[in-house]
Amino acid sequence: MQATPSRAQHATEDERGQFDSLLPAARLDRRGFLAGIAATGFALAVQPVHASTVISTSGTGLATGTAAIAVEGGELPLYYARPAAGDRLPVVLVVQEIFGVHEHIRDVCRRLAHAGYLAIAPELFFRQGDPTTQPDIPAILQNIVAKVPDAQVMGDLDACAAWSASQGGDPARLAITGFCWGGRITWLYAAHKPSVKAGVAWYGRLSGAVSEFTPQHPLDIVGRLHAPVLGLYGGQDQGIPLADVEKMQAALSAAGGRSTIHVYPDAPHAFHADYRPSYRKAEAEDGWKRALAHLGAALG
Repeated sequence: MQATPSRAQHATEDERGQFDSLLPAARLDRRGFLAGIAATGFALAVQPVHASTVISTSGTGLATGTAAIAVEGGELPLYYARPAAGDRLPVVLVVQEIFGVHEHIRDVCRRLAHAGYLAIAPELFFRQGDPTTQPDIPAILQNIVAKVPDAQVMGDLDACAAWSASQGGDPARLAITGFCWGGRITWLYAAHKPSVKAGVAWYGRLSGAVSEFTPQHPLDIVGRLHAPVLGLYGGQDQGIPLADVEKMQAALSAAGGRSTIHVYPDAPHAFHADYRPSYRKAEAEDGWKRALAHLGAALG
């Protein structure tokens, strides 16, 4: 599947850099491309990808699985991972990229579970459609992402937090992390949920057009954050202007809160996504250490 510049022209500004970061993987030949899909379980919509993921986290010692919980408009599917033993575990909501809850997001949940958390990754697009059925990124953005109201997402995440109590989680020790689209949601949820204790936002959009479905963006809600958020951003991100990142950091400082942003000067968008050419091992590993330290300080 060859990604072309003409497709990128139709992507929204905040996702264009993400789209561009996928282009080098198109060098895979068809046989290697399909073999990679079969080996890793990634859907076509997530492609192009490396032939395999860099990180594959074992489920040994964990309880993992899928579930569906009742929410407005249907049954919300989710993936969860937690230590096999233990109760009253701190809870981390894991918010997907635009591609849905694919293997990389599930792997992130298992990494968090090995660190002692109940990690829950809901399929937040389930009402609007399945990203794996879309032919390319612009189609995902137009046909699915653009139709997802922020308010709906906040309600679904609230439902996951409540559900965690039935799975050995402690909703009073609640955090959230998210990547790209999920990074923006992380900032918003930290302003929405009074009981949230921490957030880690990976390269989430900070500003953008206002609409009925997206009435506010992170730069609009700095003064209403209920919990400290750690933002992790790439200085070479082609979709999120560094000027926005600097403006957000200045706003956080002016608000006098505990939230902060760390910028990796040489990293592109999606530097943590080990299934894509944008992956940067050193920055991803450092970001993960910072994320765990941030979560541990807030959740114990």
